[in-house]
Amino acid sequence: MMMVRINAPWSGALFLLAGLFLLSACDDSRVAGPEAAQSPVSIGMMRLDYSDPARPSWASRDEARPVNAWIWYPAADAAVAESFDIPSDKPVFIGGRAIRDAQIAPGRHPLIVLSHGTGGSAFQMMWLGRRLAEAGYVAAAIDHHGNTAAEDEFDPRGFLYVWERPRDISFLISEILADPQFSESLDSQRIGAAGFSLGGYSVTATLGGRIDLERFAAFCASSEADNTCLPQTEYPDVEEDLEALLQSDPSAAPEKEASAASYRDDRIKAAAVMAPAIVQMFSDESLSEIDAPLLILAGQADEVAPVATNAQRLADAVSNAEMNIYSDAGHYVFLNACTSRGKRYVPVCKDASSVDRVAIHEDAAAQIESHFDSVFAME
Repeated sequence: MMMVRINAPWSGALFLLAGLFLLSACDDSRVAGPEAAQSPVSIGMMRLDYSDPARPSWASRDEARPVNAWIWYPAADAAVAESFDIPSDKPVFIGGRAIRDAQIAPGRHPLIVLSHGTGGSAFQMMWLGRRLAEAGYVAAAIDHHGNTAAEDEFDPRGFLYVWERPRDISFLISEILADPQFSESLDSQRIGAAGFSLGGYSVTATLGGRIDLERFAAFCASSEADNTCLPQTEYPDVEEDLEALLQSDPSAAPEKEASAASYRDDRIKAAAVMAPAIVQMFSDESLSEIDAPLLILAGQADEVAPVATNAQRLADAVSNAEMNIYSDAGHYVFLNACTSRGKRYVPVCKDASSVDRVAIHEDAAAQIESHFDSVFAME
């Protein structure tokens, strides 16, 4: 989990972002593990590279903001699927099997947009994307610009200007619906979203959740403050980097109204969040106004985004929410399954002895699939 505490000069309030730093290099490679099994349904996998001309890239002001994604979908092809692991040279995470650039199966499919945690990547959502594709959905996972390990460098704005994430989700929906590759294969009336950790914030924001920095500052100054209020170690200089950037380029400062704005997207009819983080940053009023069906999944042993102050608050505040908790499971149980090497050496791969990550994935995916099925009346 990447955590940042910052007294942002433009807000005057404590501003923390929570998420996850992950490995993300990926290539075709043989992997061994439960999730490497061949799916009974052919699953296609494709890279989509879009750019939003309304927002500049943080890497180059002369370029538009990249909104790139990996997409999984039911494939018409019967070709042999390839295995994907992360990274390819010394595998840690098991992505699963898919057919690259396959033709999409006939019909109109619902669309589910997936949002990763801070510093993570679209590939970490592959376990869920594949399962949704098996069930007839098209699942598109975003690599959030400036905040993803899929890019060469992080940008402090990618960690602090979190409201750009729900904007990414809405932009991706518009682009995919207009993309000739998918426009005739998607049902624009059946759109959902799912997110992990800070991706849970992103998804909740598209349902209407609005940031209240003063509320979050008060929470982090109280006796109820949790680990989402602590500074992070993966990017310890984020505050200094942002301040240096603003000194050299004052135009990099966000608009004061941007953080508190609404990024609700009424095209999103249902959502699911896993181990949602920084839930205390949402205003009470905005959460009470959310009316879309929301499924909340979390681990009881989550010390990064504790249930009591994150998932539970969301469940209590959103009238149409359902929450299910996994005993003994921690925050990172919602990442891709790990290889034996990953379990030995990578902390986010180490679950409690009583926890079976693959089994939790199966159950979580089934719950998420059932949740969307019930809303979209899937046969």
